[in-house]
Amino acid sequence: MRGTRALLGALLTAALTAAGITGCRTASETAKDRPSTGATSTRPIGYGAEFLAVDECSSFGTTSFTEVPCTSERAAARVIARYDGNPSHGPACPATTDFVLHISESRPASDEDGDGAVPQGYACMRNLEPPHPGDPGGGGGPRTIVGDCVYGAGKGQVRETACDGTGGPPPEYQVTSAVARRAQCPKSTALYVQLSGSRPVGCARRM
Repeated sequence: MRGTRALLGALLTAALTAAGITGCRTASETAKDRPSTGATSTRPIGYGAEFLAVDECSSFGTTSFTEVPCTSERAAARVIARYDGNPSHGPACPATTDFVLHISESRPASDEDGDGAVPQGYACMRNLEPPHPGDPGGGGGPRTIVGDCVYGAGKGQVRETACDGTGGPPPEYQVTSAVARRAQCPKSTALYVQLSGSRPVGCARRM
């Protein structure tokens, strides 16, 4: 090992958000596209030249996530995108991200590149093996994408759930397309879901 780095904050962001439903029913899940803040204890262990760089892997633990070789039997997920800075202002993770790890700024005595710091950022993770909650219809992941399903959670809210009905409440709506404006949704649309990107309106049909 060429150095030691500390991962001080890590949070699995599979939590879903929702907003009030009005008119043709509108649900906002934009907050899922921005990793939420939080921290768990982690062991100060690094592996590669850059802590949790793209294509590197992490282990799972009850209180910690550590970087390990992807060939290790402890490897559980791979970094598919990595961004520095405040996650609330950073780019959204790729659509099929399974979960997000938050990395708090750390300034150890030394590290691999000699600058003595691990900047704040976040890593977009993909499980090495199924299940993949970030896949369309998988019922989780930090983003709502075409193919995902939601159900009414009460008090004018909706939450994402698996389209096959396993592991949670049965689905009531499915996002069938993403468009730039509501007017572009088909007439059969029963729910508008706020997405990210250049086509921020999800057109959902009742199942």
